[in-house]
Amino acid sequence: MDAMEALMNRNSVPARLLQDPAPEGSELEEILETGMRAPDHGALRPWRFLIIRGEARNRLGDVMAEAMANCDITASEERLEAQRQKPLRSPLIVAICADVTENHPKAPEIEQIITVGAAAQNIINAAHAKGYGGIMLTGPAAHDSHVKAALGLEKKDQIICFLYLGTPVEEPREKPRPSAMEFVSEWTGDVRQAEAAE
Repeated sequence: MDAMEALMNRNSVPARLLQDPAPEGSELEEILETGMRAPDHGALRPWRFLIIRGEARNRLGDVMAEAMANCDITASEERLEAQRQKPLRSPLIVAICADVTENHPKAPEIEQIITVGAAAQNIINAAHAKGYGGIMLTGPAAHDSHVKAALGLEKKDQIICFLYLGTPVEEPREKPRPSAMEFVSEWTGDVRQAEAAE
């Protein structure tokens, strides 16, 4: 499919509907390379992509359950087991992380995080263009210090999302989308408009 078709037709696929095969080898490398094309103020390259597959998904599930137990001592075994199972929903997870440079003189932290989000968008679009499905998920685990430490991240760093990838078991459901023009306006130079926004 061409670029516009891929962008206009992409839908998130629930992780439970993703199965093998997932991208691997040179194909996965090519998909991840698209992240390098994200806008990047200051050329900081703040993105980090952690590939999680195979048995490592079980270990991630254990870490997520540990994080829940640390935060909620009343968590039932059923809830903990649900956490353990989450990473097993798809054959491949890419943890999209921001290696934040604090107090940068030109690129504040919010811009660095936006850069990593743009990289994630490139990656999920590239995967879609190659016929794979994907979904970006977060949840409490993405913001938990125990999970971040287990993945080798520093306290200042952030997990932007867990990107679940695989082959859809069925065509993703088309979701109704509003027109972009519902969110578009044009500023014509009237300063009073800017003053009203303050």
